[in-house]
Amino acid sequence: MIRNTPLPDPERLIATGREVIETEASALALLKGSLGPAFAEAIERILLAPGRLIVSGMGKSGHVARKIAATFASTGTPAMFVHPAEASHGDLGMITRDDVVMLLSNSGETAELSDMIAYTRRYSIPLIGMASRADSTLINQSDVRLVLPPAPEACAVGLAPTTSTTMAMALGDALAVALMDHRHFTPEDFRAFHPGGKLGARLATVENLMHSGPDVPVVSIGTPMGEALIEMTRKSFGVVGVIDEAGLLAGLITDGDLRRNLDGLLERRVEDVMTRDPTTIPKTSLASEALGLMNERKITTLFAMDPDAPGRPVGILHVHDCLRAGVT
Repeated sequence: MIRNTPLPDPERLIATGREVIETEASALALLKGSLGPAFAEAIERILLAPGRLIVSGMGKSGHVARKIAATFASTGTPAMFVHPAEASHGDLGMITRDDVVMLLSNSGETAELSDMIAYTRRYSIPLIGMASRADSTLINQSDVRLVLPPAPEACAVGLAPTTSTTMAMALGDALAVALMDHRHFTPEDFRAFHPGGKLGARLATVENLMHSGPDVPVVSIGTPMGEALIEMTRKSFGVVGVIDEAGLLAGLITDGDLRRNLDGLLERRVEDVMTRDPTTIPKTSLASEALGLMNERKITTLFAMDPDAPGRPVGILHVHDCLRAGVT
């Protein structure tokens, strides 16, 4: 029923918001201090499992479990969420003996988790339990027991899951990041799981965006400038690279080099016109780094080099390639 009430006092609203954040921040400080051997053991169980991490919970804990599963999956740990009610109606078949299961419940007595608990016990599937009560059924049945420290919920009546879900989510993040650190998870690994959107663009490498193979405009030392102009026009990058007998980049010719050498240009050879020791970039560098270098040097293209074969060009990157991909 909607009641006609006066507009709230903004200062009171802000004060309430600050109290909630302070309450939850205090709870996170307690959680930090409570981490112990069980935290490390949970990570060891996940690392040793040949299969996946199965995460589940009911209600608000279920929402947190979904987020935790997604975080693990996107940071190199195969994981999936299984709804406990669906598990009781056939989805237990998604869980194998190679998996490890993590169940979340604030009270540790969530009835909907009982079938999943029983299933893990029956088939000796490692079970990590996360709950606020050390004497609860979930914690007592778990192989690894992650007990959240006692802390009041942040709502006025002390019942709505607020502080407890914040701690559970933070603990899930801590597990995922500790696993990332152990596995030396790199930005390149991260991009493999996040190829879309701004994040994917920011983590794109030069190799992801460069043109390679026959699309790279190159000619050999000794090539007449007339042939170099044809190659330069055909590839449409406004530049042509000059490689020596060993296939190494000896220099490049740009539109600017052409303008500076108009007198008798077609009677010359590429080594007479090229700029030596041009600016290049390793193909493994981030595209954002390449864009920054192009902006700094006021150039529009970079030859990409193979770090394992110094001096050998393997591609070319144009500033438009970065902009089209959303690199900033």
